[in-house]
Amino acid sequence: MCQEVWFICWTIGRAGTGKGVKLMSRIQGENKMHATRNTMAKGFTLVEILIVVVILGILAAIVVPQFTNAANEARDGNVATQVSTMENQFELWAARNNGSYPDLATSGETFADLVTDGFFKDLPVNPYTGTSTIVANTTFDDADPSISTFVSAGSTVGWQYDAGSGNIAATVP
Repeated sequence: MCQEVWFICWTIGRAGTGKGVKLMSRIQGENKMHATRNTMAKGFTLVEILIVVVILGILAAIVVPQFTNAANEARDGNVATQVSTMENQFELWAARNNGSYPDLATSGETFADLVTDGFFKDLPVNPYTGTSTIVANTTFDDADPSISTFVSAGSTVGWQYDAGSGNIAATVP
């Protein structure tokens, strides 16, 4: 009997999905019973697939703008960190130079000199403009010196620097 059951299972397994499977029983000796069971392949209908595609589209429309905002927030965080680091290094410069900040506009000192003197490891790059150039102004155009960005339409300058206060801001085109 074990051989007959094994034969039936083996026959079903070899037939595969979607093919008619004939089950034969050899249990009753010469009186073979023939049973036929036609199985049909199951699948998704076009309507079901379209519903899933529409749901995925709605979810994508919700999630993609959040990733865009995350990139902008990361850029803002990067600028705030770099501005804080640069202001701390300018404070260190002032402590070593009798309270005066580096005058990058008139004294011939450059931003690269601050790297050479060991105040910066490398010139910081503004993530908005992709440059590390600095423009030394006497004062900010902004009334609030705590703002870490300096809006200048069409500018490719990386940073704006106020030599009087030691404040620095990223240029945002």
